[in-house]
Amino acid sequence: MAIRPMKASEVAKQVFNKAELFILDVRNEDDFQDWKIEGSNFSYLNIPYFELLDGVDEILEKLPAGKDILVVCAKEGSSIMVADMLSEKGIDVSYLEGGMKAWSEHLEPVKLGNLTDGGELYQFVRLGKGCLSYMAISNGEAAVIDATRMTDIYLKFAESKDAKIKHVFDTHLHADHISGGRLIAEATGAAYWLPPKDAEEVTFAYNRLEDGNEVTIGGTSMNIHSLYSPGHTIGSTSFVIEDSYLLTGDILFIDSIGRPDLAGLAEDWVGDLRESLYNRYKNLSNELIVLPAHFMMIDELNNDGSVAEKLGVLFEKNHGLNIENEAEFRKIVTENLPPQPNAFKEIRETNMGKITPDEETQREMEIGPNRCAVR
Repeated sequence: MAIRPMKASEVAKQVFNKAELFILDVRNEDDFQDWKIEGSNFSYLNIPYFELLDGVDEILEKLPAGKDILVVCAKEGSSIMVADMLSEKGIDVSYLEGGMKAWSEHLEPVKLGNLTDGGELYQFVRLGKGCLSYMAISNGEAAVIDATRMTDIYLKFAESKDAKIKHVFDTHLHADHISGGRLIAEATGAAYWLPPKDAEEVTFAYNRLEDGNEVTIGGTSMNIHSLYSPGHTIGSTSFVIEDSYLLTGDILFIDSIGRPDLAGLAEDWVGDLRESLYNRYKNLSNELIVLPAHFMMIDELNNDGSVAEKLGVLFEKNHGLNIENEAEFRKIVTENLPPQPNAFKEIRETNMGKITPDEETQREMEIGPNRCAVR
């Protein structure tokens, strides 16, 4: 049987379509337990490749009949080796092209809705990392919010829509992934916006993103209003687009809330986090569609692949918005924290412009799941 490569984009379609897929992950057990490809109807077998060097006979009975089988490893090489051995046993099998590194970098654009005067809003879903970024388009102009370091997809997508990127925003100084905001701004001549309270140590020029800023895209009424909402970082800033969408950055997620500790100031910032969530957001319309910068679990995806929900629904269902006792809230968000993101200090320094790692180093820095949330 021939083996074939399966691209990350094909796996993403399987996730969105809730298709069945059997994944044979040949990475080490710790790596698999920490981070894997998730799908609603995916099933798994984790056998480190070094246990298969002498052959695959012992796992043949563990492989399902009648299901697509995908072999996965970190970079690709080991999965090709195992897939070849399975093929020699007459099993039809695929391997993940580029391995988990390719999965980590894939972005899937999803249309969220229409804006005034023919405009559109898109969400870019990074399934392998849980990152969410956005592009608003109107009358030939575009704004990008919380871009990843894979900048080509935004440039090519804007070009496909005959739009010129005029503004690039980061809701805060990211610590779990490397921002592509500055690179997009440099490539397009766009203005790059960053909250000044997060930018005290940056080494580059930027536009000061402050409470009440309004930026109009395309000369229409599609205004982007910024709302100061500290807590995840001291500068965290949300956006309201056309009184319809609330981009919350890493302050509020669909099933969780932001962690306040990535700058080592959890005790200092927990009060800001509560103020943003329980007071500032309470003053907004419950009809606003919340669009976060991350998601934690595959269950947070809607049927169309988007990650979005009305603010009023989150005030009803999100546990992090329903902790009435302030002391209990403080305890949960300072003590109930997941492991910190890989290389988060180096990622912050990269986003400040203090260091400039090469591309392969940046890939290694970002490997792993989303760890920005408290649940």
